[in-house]
Amino acid sequence: MKILGNLLWLIFGGIITAIEYFISSFILMITIIGIPFGLQTLKMGLLTLWPFGKTTVQHERSDGCIYMIFNIIWIFIGGIWIALSHVIFGIILYITIIGIPFGNQHFKLASLALTPFGRDIVEKK
Repeated sequence: MKILGNLLWLIFGGIITAIEYFISSFILMITIIGIPFGLQTLKMGLLTLWPFGKTTVQHERSDGCIYMIFNIIWIFIGGIWIALSHVIFGIILYITIIGIPFGNQHFKLASLALTPFGRDIVEKK
């Protein structure tokens, strides 16, 4: 079921969203200051490619000062807009019965897009 969900996700917009994340990641990594933020958008892009069967967890070192500062900076330079776009797509998909699983994935991606620093992507058990 996860494979079918991921294939449908790719066909109906997942590949486009992932390409947008990869392009923004490349643009951020051109500058030295943007490398940490580019790595986070790369992480989000990889999750966007194959989201079913994966989840994000906060690791034990996620409450550190550096992660908090990077998350605050991230929210102001674009994280809020990415998260809002995922929430809007999630709400739109929740209107239809068929779109509910895809809406769940958008809400998962919105959570990651808001505070990506200090999170790891793991396989669901």
